[in-house]
Amino acid sequence: MKKRVDILILLLLSLALAIGNTFAAPPVFDVDREFYPLYPSLIKYQKSAAEFTPPEVCADCHYKQYNEWTGSIHALAFTDPVYQGELNLAVQKVGHEISRQCEGCHSPAGVVTGEIKGPGNKGLSPMALAGVSCDICHSIVDTTHWQTPNHEPENGSFVIRPGVDTETGPELRKRGPFTPSEECGMGFHECEESSLHLQADLCAGCHQVYHYESHFPLEATYLEWKHGPYAQKTLLCQDCHMVDFDTFLRTASEFRKPERHEYRHYFNGANYLLYYLAAGAAKKADDEDLAANIMNKYDMAVARLKAAAELEISPVYRKGQLAEIKVRVKNIRAGHNLPTSLTNIRQMWLEITATDEQGNVIMSSGAINAEGHLPENARLFNSDGMGNDFHFAVDPWVITAFSRHDTIPPKGFKDVYYGVNAMETPVVKIDAKLRFRQADQKIAEKLLTNVPKDIDLEAVYGLTEVPALPVVNMVSKEVRFNARM
Repeated sequence: MKKRVDILILLLLSLALAIGNTFAAPPVFDVDREFYPLYPSLIKYQKSAAEFTPPEVCADCHYKQYNEWTGSIHALAFTDPVYQGELNLAVQKVGHEISRQCEGCHSPAGVVTGEIKGPGNKGLSPMALAGVSCDICHSIVDTTHWQTPNHEPENGSFVIRPGVDTETGPELRKRGPFTPSEECGMGFHECEESSLHLQADLCAGCHQVYHYESHFPLEATYLEWKHGPYAQKTLLCQDCHMVDFDTFLRTASEFRKPERHEYRHYFNGANYLLYYLAAGAAKKADDEDLAANIMNKYDMAVARLKAAAELEISPVYRKGQLAEIKVRVKNIRAGHNLPTSLTNIRQMWLEITATDEQGNVIMSSGAINAEGHLPENARLFNSDGMGNDFHFAVDPWVITAFSRHDTIPPKGFKDVYYGVNAMETPVVKIDAKLRFRQADQKIAEKLLTNVPKDIDLEAVYGLTEVPALPVVNMVSKEVRFNARM
């Protein structure tokens, strides 16, 4: 009898497990590896005998656009030593497969052709080294944003096709936003009009970086834009980043789209550190024209940062005595959050000094120390990452969530309060700066000292040590308040 009962219990348990498996929830982030054969890069390649065209070839007919692109963030996307250091560390920690996620956006041609095997520049063709070149953007034919594991744009979710096979051989086909003229392509390539090139979706796949397994958004620039007022006003990525500074200023201030003739191929943003390093490499190579070109882009990036934000400073009195200073930080011209991109790495913070009538410091916060680090009491507008164990993490292959996310949305603001002891002075002077840099000095040292062995920082960039990262004062403001009402 006992044996029959035991058998019955086992049958019931097996049935329960079968029912449980039948009704088990599907994975949240389901990956179709047949659809995405280059996973964790989500690029899809429509391969033919038509090959990619290096940017120097494009320059023969499109020199103006080539000159604008040269030295841009897109042009430097793969050779960037900071990126290469990060990529090298990721491969060492996680393995080679993860590198495709990064490389798919930093050198799409190098990934889909199988030329890039991992970190480093050695032995690569000019096309692979050119990063996001002319032929990359003008060969994109579609996106797969809805089919991604997150059902959002991420990790290069676009379809690329440099050309097609025809009865007479391979034919190059390039796509652009406007109706092509009869002379377009000059017999070298065919031209196709593309409505996609008039949409922010063109940029979305590479400006949304999600964790390679958990699909947590490490960078969500596209969604920050899409969920903000600039998208509501139909102002696109191209309207601010493919124009010169004056046009950007007007567009972002007045919500007025640029005219067709005002678009440029600068792709200018806030990454002035990359321009700084690339200009050093051009000077090291005695290419003064290239150095001047890149420094022009550096100046534009700094000007954009200085135009992006505003500070409002006001006193808070309690019982007639000055008790606190309120600083409102406003995002007035960035169409996405401020800062954006890798917000756990980038640093935007307030440096505040309060002095009495004699110039004695009565309160300070946010001053960088001699080693290039911020004090713990600095008020940062960025993010803190954490891993699966919910502990602080800074490496993008570890971060699966944010424990703190204090970036400022488009046209939004954040308020910060500072206590002041103004009992002994009739007037308090406040010096406030909103400051920005690409990363903490320690992170920069970590990445630049871990570049692949084939990248010689001294030979290429003239660096014998990691330089102090340049800091931009986005806003500087000085005000005075009475200590008593």
